[in-house]
Amino acid sequence: MKTSTKRAVAAVFGAALAATGVASAAVATPGDGPQKANADKHVLLLSVDGLHQSDLDWYVKTHPSSALAALVGHGTDYTNAQTPVPSDSFPGMVGQVTGGNPGTTGVYYDDTWNRKLLPAGTTNCATATPGAEVAYTEAADRNQNALDAGQGLAGLPNSILQMTGTPRSLLDPAQLPVDPATCKPVYPNQYLKVNTVFEAAKQAGLRTAWSDKHIAYDILSGPSGTGIDDLFAPEINSDASIAGYKGDWTKDNAATQQYDSYKVQAVLNEIQGKDHSGAHATGEPGVFGMNFQSVSTAQKLPTSDGMAGGYLADGVTPGPLLSKALDYINTEVGKMTTAIAQSPDAKKTTVVLSAKHGQSPMEPSALKRVDDGPIVDGLNAAWRAAGHSDDLVAFSTDDDVMQLWLKEHTQAAADFAKQYLQSHSAAGNNIGGSAITVPASGLDKIYSGSQVADFFHTSAADERIPDIFGIVQHGVVYTGGKGKIAEHGGAGVEDRHVPIVVSSGTDTGANTVSSQVETTQIAPTIMRALGLDANALQAVKIEGTQALPQH
Repeated sequence: MKTSTKRAVAAVFGAALAATGVASAAVATPGDGPQKANADKHVLLLSVDGLHQSDLDWYVKTHPSSALAALVGHGTDYTNAQTPVPSDSFPGMVGQVTGGNPGTTGVYYDDTWNRKLLPAGTTNCATATPGAEVAYTEAADRNQNALDAGQGLAGLPNSILQMTGTPRSLLDPAQLPVDPATCKPVYPNQYLKVNTVFEAAKQAGLRTAWSDKHIAYDILSGPSGTGIDDLFAPEINSDASIAGYKGDWTKDNAATQQYDSYKVQAVLNEIQGKDHSGAHATGEPGVFGMNFQSVSTAQKLPTSDGMAGGYLADGVTPGPLLSKALDYINTEVGKMTTAIAQSPDAKKTTVVLSAKHGQSPMEPSALKRVDDGPIVDGLNAAWRAAGHSDDLVAFSTDDDVMQLWLKEHTQAAADFAKQYLQSHSAAGNNIGGSAITVPASGLDKIYSGSQVADFFHTSAADERIPDIFGIVQHGVVYTGGKGKIAEHGGAGVEDRHVPIVVSSGTDTGANTVSSQVETTQIAPTIMRALGLDANALQAVKIEGTQALPQH
């Protein structure tokens, strides 16, 4: 739950910062000149958001003839893979295509606070007070209620594949934070501190494409803004009544599957050497792919389509809705791998299957839903009672993690907040809706001030990091009401233990790697598959990120 002081992420798969913390548009390539990739090599990257390694294991075991089983059976299964922390979609996906964690990429969440940028809509930058929400979510769309984000297509949703492949114009600059040095809006790609595999592939002469859930995923184009040739990004949080559903596309799992199917068709068109719409011959991209949301919503919704969401009581076996969603994923992945197998470049294509994040809790009995609003209100009240004239919290982003940015950016203020959170008991409800109370605001570990910087391996002067970073007690989800049974964003095993399967066209058997790896290692693995130097990726150089081991 996100609030401000106004209640306010055969399958395989620069740059120096300005004072504002906005990345330079320049992207350096090591060596004497641009690299040249193998033009006939391709990498298809698939992210099944919410998918745990245990989900993939269960599905392959219970469906041995499935497309997912075939993918695992003809590739390398990395069974101990971890996402970055926070386990949110933005840092998760950014990590996969840069090779970096948030302290390097500067991307901590999709909705954060920056202490140096100016609020969206600022025009008089000389007198504006620094400090701004950075909301690279549906809120940045020209029209967040429209599936085409405000492009104005007729005949939606059936016409959605006609959506532009260069959708940056569908971002509303009035909703973007402002750079005090230039007094101009900061677009998502400008916020990213390092380059991406899309940019590296483009520099090497390859075409690129990606499909995702918000226009703000243009961040993956990288600081240059030119990394993705064809970005298909229909808005998932738009009004799904145009397709006969209530709410947005995440509120009904059948709606989410319909939404995901548009992106699958885009990828199928690209495998055939066309753009996402299927109307123009462009050649198959060197790097392309999509994310799925259907597993994620099936894990989060208590019920949908007459079926219970989440897992059975054992916390391992998918319940009826989730089992159906996994069947859907299997079918759609099968369509793509079949299309690849039938293409001229079948043996030259690598598929990577992973997930931006997992989801927690898996076991229903562990769920503790806690409204974070009263916690923030109580903290502000305690701060005022201590003799201060204003609220303490400037902004918070709380899912199954707590992140607070404070108006007073000092260690003393952060320690005050930490002490309050540790001593506060919070009200909530369990899977059955019965009232419960959780100690320490639902938190197990609280980092404050410089501890947050140390946690993220960055400087305490980093204007992007929260003043408080709280890791929840297992099962805690910050949400009002009873509409969720799981979330992501935290640091727990169920949030972070996701699959990585890498399958190339020349693989003939199954391999398993059980040593711990990270999803950030997908980026240099993509570079290796394309015959490119992974050190062309700035985050790879900074963190020393290694490609995934080759059995």
